Amino acid sequence: MLSFYGLKHIHSQDHQKLCALLRDARAQVGITQAELAARLDVAQSFVSKYESGERRLDVLELRAVCTALGTSFNKFVRSIDQELS
Repeated sequence: MLSFYGLKHIHSQDHQKLCALLRDARAQVGITQAELAARLDVAQSFVSKYESGERRLDVLELRAVCTALGTSFNKFVRSIDQELS
């Protein structure tokens, strides 16, 4: 059974997997946090915080990150689902 309590904790194992997928997606494009931040029109610390797990992204922010990386939102969500299965 899926426990929502475990998902809410910012340091959960699943959240850390998501952070790793986000870092890997940026690395695959070959850009720095600062370059991604410029594409998103946010501070570099925004990218650093969500990649390190200090901050969570909502679904609209995640979609914007995918767009900035040139990655399909649907494809990225499928990769999250595969990683967590």
